Amino acid sequence: MTTTVEAPRARRVKSPPHRRTLARPQPEGAIAALVVLALLGSAVWAFSALRLNVATIVDGFGNAVDFASRTLPLDFPSIGELLSLSGQTLAIVVCATLVASLLSMPIAVLAARNTALGSTSRFGARVLIVVARAVPDVVLAIVFFRMFGFGGLTGVLAMGLHSTGMIGKLYADAIEQVDEGPRTAIRAAGGTRLQQLVSGVLPQVVPSFVATSLHRLDINLRVSVVLGFVGVGGLGKAIADSLRTLDYQRGMALASVVFLLCVLVEIVSGSIRQALLGVREERRGVVAALTRRAVVRKSSSAVPKPARPSAAPRISPPWTAGRLRRTGYWLLTALIVVASIWGADISFAQFERAVSGFGPTLGLFWPPETGGILDELLGELLVTIQIALAATLIGAVLALPIGALAADNVAPNPAVAKFFRGVVLAVRGVPELVLAIVFVVITGLGAVAGALALGVGSVGLLGKLVADSLEEVDRGREQALRATGANRLQVFFAATVPQAAPAFVAHVLYQLDTNLRSATLLGLVGAGGIGYYLLNASRVLDFGVVTTVLLLTFATVLLVELLAVWLRRVLRGS
Repeated sequence: MTTTVEAPRARRVKSPPHRRTLARPQPEGAIAALVVLALLGSAVWAFSALRLNVATIVDGFGNAVDFASRTLPLDFPSIGELLSLSGQTLAIVVCATLVASLLSMPIAVLAARNTALGSTSRFGARVLIVVARAVPDVVLAIVFFRMFGFGGLTGVLAMGLHSTGMIGKLYADAIEQVDEGPRTAIRAAGGTRLQQLVSGVLPQVVPSFVATSLHRLDINLRVSVVLGFVGVGGLGKAIADSLRTLDYQRGMALASVVFLLCVLVEIVSGSIRQALLGVREERRGVVAALTRRAVVRKSSSAVPKPARPSAAPRISPPWTAGRLRRTGYWLLTALIVVASIWGADISFAQFERAVSGFGPTLGLFWPPETGGILDELLGELLVTIQIALAATLIGAVLALPIGALAADNVAPNPAVAKFFRGVVLAVRGVPELVLAIVFVVITGLGAVAGALALGVGSVGLLGKLVADSLEEVDRGREQALRATGANRLQVFFAATVPQAAPAFVAHVLYQLDTNLRSATLLGLVGAGGIGYYLLNASRVLDFGVVTTVLLLTFATVLLVELLAVWLRRVLRGS
C-alpha cells in the first residue's frame, strides 16, 4: 500500500501594512497660510481705515506746488560748514557701526547653533538680539541724551546698541552656514575651541561680516537724520533746526546732501562688497591647506618622518592685483575708522559724569506713568500699527514689479535692469523722515503722510530684496520652459515666481517689522502714531510716560518679530 505524503502547505505571509507614500500634511503650514492671509486682510483694512486713495494725493497737489515754491531755490550753507556737518555725521555713523560690529561678534558666536556654548547661552544671546532690535534707537537716544548731553557719544551709543540687533542676527546666520569641514579637521588635529573659531570659522565669514556692516552703515546714515530731532549733532540736527523755523530752503538743501551721501555710501560699499567676494575662495584654500597639514602631522606622528623637502609648499595666496586692491581697502577702512573716532567729538570725560549720575538718571524713567492719557496712547499705538501695515502693502505692490524689472533674468534687456536698479538705489537714498516731511506738507498732519512716506520708502529695500531673490532662482527651470516654446511672461509666472515666493513672503515680513519701528519715529514730524507723544513727553521731561511708550512699542515690535521668525521658519522648512 502506497502512502502519499502531502506537501506542506505554504505559509501565508502577512503582507506588510500599507504605508503612506505621501508626506502627512503639516498643520504648521496650513496655520502659516492662514496667518499670512490674516496679515494681508489686516493690511487692506488698515489701508481703508486710513482713507488712503488717489483723491487724497490729488487734493494735496496744490500744497505740493506751494511747498516747492517755498523750497526752491535750495539754500546751501557755506562749503566749510557743509563739510563740517557732513564729516560729523559720517564720523558718528561710522563709530556707531563699528561699535555694533564689535559687540555683535561675540553675541553671534554664542547665538549660532554650531558655535554656542550650550542651549542656555544660545537662548540668552538670541534674547539680546531680539531686545536690541525691538527697542527703537530714538528711545535710546533720549535716554543717552539725558545721561551724556549733547555730543556724538549719544548718537554713537544709540545707533550702535540698536544696530547690534540686526548685525548680530545676520552674523549668527552667516556662522551657521559655514562649511564645517575645516573646523572639524582642526578639531581632529587637537585644536582648541578658540583655534577652531579663528582658523576654521572666521576666515569663511569675514566677507559676510564686512558686507553686513557696510549695509548697516548705509541704514545708520539715514537713521542719523531722525536722531537729529532729539539732539544728536551733524546734518540731522541742522535739518531739524531748519524745519522748526520753517526754513524749507535750507532744510531741503541739507536733506539733498544726505541723499547724495547715502547714494555715495551705497555705491562705495557695493564696490567694496564686490571686491571682497574673492576673499572667500582664497581663504578657504588657505584654511584647507592648513587643516590638511595639521591632519597629516597628527596621523604621521607614529611613523618615521620623511626627508625634509627643499622648499616648503606655499600656503598663502600670491600678491596679485586683486589682493593688493583688497589690502588697500582694508588700510583705507582703518584710516576712516581712526578719523571717525577723532571727528565724532566723543568726550570720554562724559563717561565719568554718566557713571556718577547713572542711578538717578534711570530713576527718572521708572516707574512707568500714563500721565492720564493711557487711552490716547493705546489709540495712537493702533494708528502706528495701521501705518506699518498700510505702508507694507503699498511697498509690496510697488516693489514687486520694480524689483522684477531690476532682475537681470526677468528684465527684457540689461539696460532696463540697470535703470530700475538705479530707481531702487535712488529711493533707498532718501531718508524716510524726509519723505514724511514732504508728505506732511502735501497731505497735512496725520497718519496718511506716515503711511505714504513709509510705503514709498519701502520700495528701496524691498525692491532690492525682490530683485536679488529673482536672480538667485534655479535658471535651469526657466531654460527648460523656454525650450518648450513658452514666452517670457509664462516663464516668469510658471518657473521664476514659484521658486522665489517663499523669499518674497520673508522679505515682506521683514519690511513689516522695519516699518513698525519706523512708524514710531515718524510721529516726531507729525506723521501720525505714538511717536508724537514720545517726543512731547521727552520735551516736557515726563520720563515716566516715555517709559510707558517704550514698553508699549517694545511689546508690539516683539510680537511682530516673534511672529515673523515663526513664519520664516515654517516657510523655510516647507
